[in-house]
Amino acid sequence: MEFDAIVLAGGGSTRFGGVDKAMLVLDGVSFLDRVLTATARAVSTVVVGPVRTTYRDVSWTVEDPPSGGPVAGLAAGLQHGAAPIVVVVSCDLPWITDADVTALLEGIGAHDGHGLRDTDGQEQQLATAYRRTALAAAIRQVGDPRDKSVRRTLAGLDLIWTDPTHAGDDVDTWADLDN
Repeated sequence: MEFDAIVLAGGGSTRFGGVDKAMLVLDGVSFLDRVLTATARAVSTVVVGPVRTTYRDVSWTVEDPPSGGPVAGLAAGLQHGAAPIVVVVSCDLPWITDADVTALLEGIGAHDGHGLRDTDGQEQQLATAYRRTALAAAIRQVGDPRDKSVRRTLAGLDLIWTDPTHAGDDVDTWADLDN
């Protein structure tokens, strides 16, 4: 199944004291490159955030104005690519793999999206395969996407979720790396 990838990598990493989470290294590979490896089969990949060195070529964009939050990042990312399915991942998901992305794509069925749950059962809207049209419509409906809640923005979509998995665990604090 053809898909595009939107990788959100523009956050301020405030709980990390401003350290760039995208460039944190786990097992010798940056978080960003780990996510880019998981989405390597995408027809097009756009990273929303400042340009960094990565192991493969990708497109880059930023939300306008910068630091507008993840919904604004999604809006900016949707301006790239044309595949009917868009896999959205944040750069702080270092355990996601190509097999996880494949499972999301294969499981979407007639739904608007299929996403990962973390090991606590939390639904991860920023680790989900979406139908491009449904995602774009949800973002258009909120108007100005700056500083909007991801959960509220996407609440009207028909989403299904995996069983809890380590692949859905994001890294928000240093302690999260110990899990």
